[in-house]
Order: sequence, then C-alpha cells, then structure tokens
Amino acid sequence: MEPALFWEYIIKSGILLLGMTGGFAYLTYYERKALSRLQSRIGPNRAGPWGLLQPIADAVKLIFKEELIPTSANKLLFILAPVITVIPALIITAVIPWGRPIHLFGRDINLFIADINVGVLYITAVASIAVYGIVLAGWSSNNKYAMMGGLRATAQMVSYELALALAFVAPVILAGSMSTVDIVEKQVAMGEPWGAAFGFILGLLRWNLSMPLGFLIFFIASTAEINRSPFDMPEAEQELTAGYHVEYSGMKFALFFMAEYIKMIAVSMIAATLYLGGYNGPWMEQLPILGPVYLFVKVFLLLFLLIWVRGTLPRFRYDQLMAFGWKFLFPLALLNVVIVSIVVALGG
Repeated sequence: MEPALFWEYIIKSGILLLGMTGGFAYLTYYERKALSRLQSRIGPNRAGPWGLLQPIADAVKLIFKEELIPTSANKLLFILAPVITVIPALIITAVIPWGRPIHLFGRDINLFIADINVGVLYITAVASIAVYGIVLAGWSSNNKYAMMGGLRATAQMVSYELALALAFVAPVILAGSMSTVDIVEKQVAMGEPWGAAFGFILGLLRWNLSMPLGFLIFFIASTAEINRSPFDMPEAEQELTAGYHVEYSGMKFALFFMAEYIKMIAVSMIAATLYLGGYNGPWMEQLPILGPVYLFVKVFLLLFLLIWVRGTLPRFRYDQLMAFGWKFLFPLALLNVVIVSIVVALGG
C-alpha cells in the first residue's frame, strides 16, 4: 500500500471515530433539549452557555464515579461486555459514503473508508454482533434482573432482525448491487431526467414509491434493534430495574450508554443512505463539498424522529413486542420485497 493511501485511511478512520464519539456526546444534549421542548420544559441550561458544556460535565462525572464489580460476577466477561457492545457501533459505518470524491493535495480522495461489493451484508453482519455484548453483560453480572434483560435482548434481536434484513433486501434489488455507494448513485440516476433542481426530490419519490413500505419497516425494525423506546424492553426500569446493565457503573456504564447513542447515529446514516439519497441533494454537481452537509442534515432530522418517538409513545408489553415483530412487521417486510420484485420485473 502506498504511504499516501495508508495515511488517507488513518485520517478518515480518525475523523469517523472522533465524529461518532463527539456526536454521541452532543446527541445526549440534543435529545434532552428536544424532549424538554416536546414536554414544555427547559432542559439542560446550567453548564456553559445554553447548557452546551453539559455533555462534558456528564463525562467528567462518569470518569470519577466509583466502579464496582459484583463479587460473584465473571470478571473477565463483565469487563469485556461493554467493549464488545461499543466496537460494532463504531465500525458499522465504515461502508457509508459521506460524499463524492474530492480533489485534494494533487489526488482524488474518496469520502468513505471502504466501498465493498457486499456493503449491505457487512452492515447486517456487524449489527448482529452488538447483541453479544448485551447478553454477556446480563449473564456475567450474575444478577437475575440483568440476565432477564440479556435474554430479552436476544429474543428481540432475533424477532426484528428478520424484518430488518428484508428491509435491506428491497434497496439491494432496486439498485442491483449490495454496495452502499452504488445504492446512492442509483437513487441519483433515478432523478437525473428532471434536472439538478428538482431531480433530487423526484428521484427520491420514485425510489421510495418503488418500495412503499421500505422506510417504515426499516425505521421500526432498527429502532427495536438498538433497544430504543418503545422497544427498550431489555432495560425496562419498571420491572427489571435497568436490566442488563443494572450492575454497571462509572465508565463501564458510559460505554453501554455510548453504544446506544452511536447506534442511533449509525442507524440514521444507514437510513439516509438506503432511502433518502445519502449525500445527494440539489446542486451537488456544482458543489460536491455539499455532500457531507446534506448527509448531516438528513441524519439530524432522522435523529429528531427517534427522539420524538421516545417522547411520545409508551413502551410495549413484552408479549405485544414479540407479536408485533412476528405477526405484523415480518409479513409486511415480505410483502414489501414482493412489491419491489414485481416493480423490477416490470422494468419500473
């Protein structure tokens, strides 16, 4: 590998990791502010101007908080579980493109870390790994509440991952490729006949009308996969007293907290890429540097949607959660794949 290419990968990986961890810190601030507005409250406003230093204050508090390990816990797995949970959340977006190639320092630089021909398969594989950390956290704690939370996470992952995988299948069929870059470019191509100004909007409409249930299924299933309300059964406070992470404190708890919020960002990036045109938007041909800006705006809006859902919908009962996944969402996802297949077969 050329030295320039090696350093390019190192710098892009560093930008992605710093962006995701910094995004996690201020996503907590964003969520608290958005929920406070939805519920007619003020939200954090003490640490720094407009409360902007609140994430830093929380981080300092967690760093200095005492960490406890239960005497009867499996200490090795107890320590490894948070790490196993957070690493997949950090690496899953390696195949998500941020924009079109830009010319810098005399060479073209791709705004993604990797464009592999099985990018969608990579995303599904990495997403499946994260649940291991939650299960191990519950089992290694040697706590009945924690163990129940880990078991719930496993059952929930199995139930909703089938619908999520089928939600991935629809864009792959339409694009004829599993590369995330190809999927975005296919959405661009669908809007080209109408020109730069309106082509983006009309292309997105044509793309999503070809799989009318796709985005809805993806959003619901991915919300369940990341254990966000109303699907937060693995940590249900009312009956499990925080569930799988009940025995964790300090920075070990912070890693679980970090994993959930980084997964929110990752899910929003994936949804924007598969269904909302990714980095594409008006006037991209004239200003390619707008690509990361468009992606950021779409992720910002999708994150608000996740926060909005948390602030409005009550939690499912566990039997309702399982029945919804198997009896409603999974058949709906199969129907969506059938519709997409018919559209492609008819040359739509």
